[in-house]
Amino acid sequence: MNTGIFKNISVSLTLIVATQSLAVGLRLPNQDPEAIARGNAFVATADNPSAIYHNPAGITQLEGQQLSIGAYLISTDVSFESPVGVTGNTDSTIQAVPQIHYVLSPENSDFSYGFGVYVPYGLSIDYGDSSPFPTLAEEGSLTYLTLNPVLAYQVNDSLSLGIGMTINLSEVELSSQIGLLPGDEFSYEGDAVAYGFNLGLLWDISSRVSFGANYRSETSFDYEGSSLSSSSPFVSDYVATDFSATFPQYVDFGIAYRPNDIWTFEANIDWTDWEVLDSPVFEGTGFGDVPFNFNYDSSLMYEFGVTKRLSSGLLLSGGYIYSENSAPDLNFTPLNPDSNLHLGSIGIAKRG
Repeated sequence: MNTGIFKNISVSLTLIVATQSLAVGLRLPNQDPEAIARGNAFVATADNPSAIYHNPAGITQLEGQQLSIGAYLISTDVSFESPVGVTGNTDSTIQAVPQIHYVLSPENSDFSYGFGVYVPYGLSIDYGDSSPFPTLAEEGSLTYLTLNPVLAYQVNDSLSLGIGMTINLSEVELSSQIGLLPGDEFSYEGDAVAYGFNLGLLWDISSRVSFGANYRSETSFDYEGSSLSSSSPFVSDYVATDFSATFPQYVDFGIAYRPNDIWTFEANIDWTDWEVLDSPVFEGTGFGDVPFNFNYDSSLMYEFGVTKRLSSGLLLSGGYIYSENSAPDLNFTPLNPDSNLHLGSIGIAKRG
């Protein structure tokens, strides 16, 4: 085992082209440059440290110590124009989403160990004081950081299983007008910790075909914080306010086909149980209980990718994703405008 130098530090450049910039609800499925380049169709390959997220069973394929560090840059650039000509735009400041994955596979052992730090959900959007829908949204942010230790076991030469615990740290900030009195304003800040788990399976059906599956449990947060309700006839200062929300379970599975040692083709299906998010309520505000209606529908993502190994050692990949809209038109919220998504990606990577 190489104890002094990490045996795999990957560098990649990925270009993503999408017809819609916002989709997949609050999820941030882009957790690794190599996977992003192939449309996140990676669950049946899972052959780098980001398998901790994509399929923890896959880390049994890795040797020695391996480390992957990255950041995914996102921007919520949203514009709006009403039928009567009222317009609005969000602050499109670029935000960095970190990813760290570390794997240790001891020599002559059937067990592999991993630890990941990543952001599976998130939101930050700001319409400013001139929001065209101030009672629905002015500004909101969700921070969700996951610490994910995993353990994988190679049952035999063709089957590996993985299990992990997720320790999830979250903060919520929200501001909007109430609309009951002139100049009334509601703002909230709170944080919480929740626990969950993830499971993975990787099965080499043959030397050319593999099947992978990945499951992540739902996580329920009981946020504790404070809210300010200006112009409230009851309370005009910060008060203790509770807010509970459940983030969904999701499962993805796929097939990878390697006709030779140069090409890999993969197709995945990813299902997210958004219906559990429902309509969280801020309890104990100066205006009583304030609901926040998501009412999302569960949705699917279809992911397709291809990778070619060049003689120089570079990996050239391309992919396509179609993601269903999670937010029905009747439940549209400008704090998280969702839509159908068609996305194409290309990338090049070098493993050292």
